[in-house]
Amino acid sequence: MAQVPQRFFDALAVRTWCGLSLRALGRAREEIDAINVYPVADGDTGTNLYLTVESAFAAVEAVFAAHEVDGAVRDAGEGARDVDEDTVNADEGALKADGGPSLADAVGAMAHGALIGARGNSGTILAQLLRGMAQVLAARGDSGHTEGAGLRLALRHAAASARQAVAHPVEGTVLTVASAAADAAEEAEGGCAEVARAAYEGARAALVATPGQLPVLERAGVVDAGGHGLVTVLAALVETFTGRAPGPVAVPHARVEHGGEGPAAGECATEGDESGPAFEVIYLLEAEDVAVARLRQRLDALGDSLVVVGGDGLWNVHVHVDDAGAAVEAGVEAGRPYRIRITHFGHGDAHTAGTERPPRERTQRAVVAVVPGEGLAELCTEAGATTVLARPGEPPASGELVQAVRRAHAREVVLLPNDAELRHTAAAAAEQARTEGIRVALIPTRSAVQGIAALAVHEPERRFDEDVVAMTSAAGATRHAEVTVAERQSWTTAGICQAGDVLGLIDGDVAVIGADVSEVAATVLDRMLSAGGELVTLVLGDEAPQAVADRLEARVRDAYLAVDTVVYRGGRQGALLLVGVE
Repeated sequence: MAQVPQRFFDALAVRTWCGLSLRALGRAREEIDAINVYPVADGDTGTNLYLTVESAFAAVEAVFAAHEVDGAVRDAGEGARDVDEDTVNADEGALKADGGPSLADAVGAMAHGALIGARGNSGTILAQLLRGMAQVLAARGDSGHTEGAGLRLALRHAAASARQAVAHPVEGTVLTVASAAADAAEEAEGGCAEVARAAYEGARAALVATPGQLPVLERAGVVDAGGHGLVTVLAALVETFTGRAPGPVAVPHARVEHGGEGPAAGECATEGDESGPAFEVIYLLEAEDVAVARLRQRLDALGDSLVVVGGDGLWNVHVHVDDAGAAVEAGVEAGRPYRIRITHFGHGDAHTAGTERPPRERTQRAVVAVVPGEGLAELCTEAGATTVLARPGEPPASGELVQAVRRAHAREVVLLPNDAELRHTAAAAAEQARTEGIRVALIPTRSAVQGIAALAVHEPERRFDEDVVAMTSAAGATRHAEVTVAERQSWTTAGICQAGDVLGLIDGDVAVIGADVSEVAATVLDRMLSAGGELVTLVLGDEAPQAVADRLEARVRDAYLAVDTVVYRGGRQGALLLVGVE
């Protein structure tokens, strides 16, 4: 079915573009993975680009959802407007100023989501391309939208900023394709549709030419995988403004057998070096510009494929090194690194061709748990689970969960999402893992305290079905609550709250609105225990004072004699307090 075209580049166009890009990359992911030979033939460029755009799309959707809630609050206060009519102007294809996010809101969310979710070399570069576009579009979006001239400037700035982010730009890569797109866009006349089509055609022509610029591509008989991904994203941009996607790109696609005996094996490391670094290191970094400049110099001396993207105090760092610890230590000296991912280029790829290492035997069963803070991650790891850290505002993508399932290296996996908002993401990850021959059971835990309860009764020696039933039963028998602080005025099931109010949520719904953390927590606990219980689990966030837990423990001890209490420190988990009652 044809897409309804957008006339201008506004917030709704951003949302549409991200959604179409995600869908297009989902279709092209395996094809792009199959031709990935540079800078490392690890066959994951398509997947990394998909995960990067998935994170960008999720961030944009969150902004739209937040504005829908705010619109409902305004309507509740005024009692005179219909939210749906105010939110979307169907005739103009653009959001009204009082009914939805601005262009600056939408492109800012897109850029931030891509930054925190960027994966791999190409994903990190794509994040910088989106950030470069966002900087121009946000500055030109005072009227709520921009037209062809703004899109031309955005594409030029995107290409330039991506080159600046790469320590040693190489022609014949996604950087070349991005520059060609910007060059073609500058020659285009007309609105966004004409500019987008010109950029796509310029990028497509540059992509076809990449084998002539990079010998490793010519030897493998493929085009650049990252460039192919960018052409796919630009095709989605054309569809956004015309309603129809361009035809398939006719380019060489000789399939590369990663880790096999094909011509690309052992030939796809950095030019002139067939035994490149052993590790890929990626992390988010909170640091000042001056510190990042020093970090670039140090990491450039440690390895290759260095890409540092971001700004305004938050950066995504990507580098290939032999000494992963030194790369992380450099980040620690520059600021605060987190979401650190270290990948060893495995047996048979470009960096380890010729090494003989037998594959590790799979265990029978494992548990993969999403956790909201470092404290719970340590607790679950000690209990034998493979953990995925979900920091506040940074939910993991489905690909990250799939990678965790693979990392668990088991024939059978129990997946605990521990968040109601992750149920679809977890279901997609489970389905993907099943196609790889892994037996996966998804237990729809809605909170980390339910995950703790499930993990407590996990017994790998039991039959898989019996273990899943026992864990599901334990999770289902655990009521969950949290105490948090409202970030904005909102309508809730307990009434309208103001920014800064303390909220007590029971089983996902706001039940208490107050001003004091201890008072709200005590009220929540009393309501939960009014239905009975044997064990109370308290998980304190890093901003919650110990006195809150001490008061609750004393309350349980004095008023509920048959109930035990256990307290954990959760770290940076978003909520001030998580409560579980079994």
